[in-house]
Amino acid sequence: MDRLQAMTTFVAVVDSGGFASAARKLSLSPPVVTRAVAELEERLGLRLLTRTTRVVRVTDAGARFADDCRRILGDIEEAETAATGTNAAPRGTLTLTAPVLFGHLYVTPILVDYLQRFPEVDAQCLFLDRVVNVVEEGIDVAVRIGELPDSSLQATRVGRVRRVLVAAPAYLQAHGAPQRPQALADHTIISVSAVTPVPEWRFTDAGKPLLQRLHARMRTTSNDSAIAAAVAGLGITRLLSYQVAAHLKTGALQIVLEDFEAAPLPVHVVHHEGRRATQKVRSFIDLAVEALRADSALN
Repeated sequence: MDRLQAMTTFVAVVDSGGFASAARKLSLSPPVVTRAVAELEERLGLRLLTRTTRVVRVTDAGARFADDCRRILGDIEEAETAATGTNAAPRGTLTLTAPVLFGHLYVTPILVDYLQRFPEVDAQCLFLDRVVNVVEEGIDVAVRIGELPDSSLQATRVGRVRRVLVAAPAYLQAHGAPQRPQALADHTIISVSAVTPVPEWRFTDAGKPLLQRLHARMRTTSNDSAIAAAVAGLGITRLLSYQVAAHLKTGALQIVLEDFEAAPLPVHVVHHEGRRATQKVRSFIDLAVEALRADSALN
């Protein structure tokens, strides 16, 4: 078995969790699959899988090698697709990443439309509130909120979002609306943060940066729970404008300290630069850019 076939076989074993299931997926016999992985391990001088009578587990080295194999096989698939011409129908697996709530509110509806248009494409979504390494984790398209560092990625700007302070009308009626950031010390604060015990919210005051340290009565790692607590009237929280757009529209939340907001954050759709994008990537980006630029909450 040549190297590419061996890589395909190994990835199938990792993804399916066993030799027998990989054999069924590839229409090969289990002994052929087992022998291919053994030969690959012998060639590399590494243990890629640990085997018991019941379970096959990938080693750390095997996991890294599987990621490399997926990228190599993906490059080959892209090259073959490109060679068929730009008018070929999109096909293959499209891997996307975006922040959790943005993925739920914006990317998922676009993706559903896309998959209904192009039945030969499958999709894998990584909706995570961390910056996913597009190259190392084999991502085709990512949505980034915030300023972009210099990188080898092609970026298309689709909008911007504000960092807004919001509270329920009932809370503001009971406690009053703060007129300056310093007044937040007298209010109940709901903070969204994974690691910072003391929230520090950034503002601008007469064009100058202002950092306000606060005591948070409620700290949470979930945007959804912060929104729910604010809507229930517990206190004031700070979120991105798209996250609370629906609640602002209905009046369930109101913005405070608008005049002191920090600069808006850009929203970009990014993908690999310096590589000819496949039809599946180009067609999704075209659809996503059009839909996101048309959304009033992002513009």
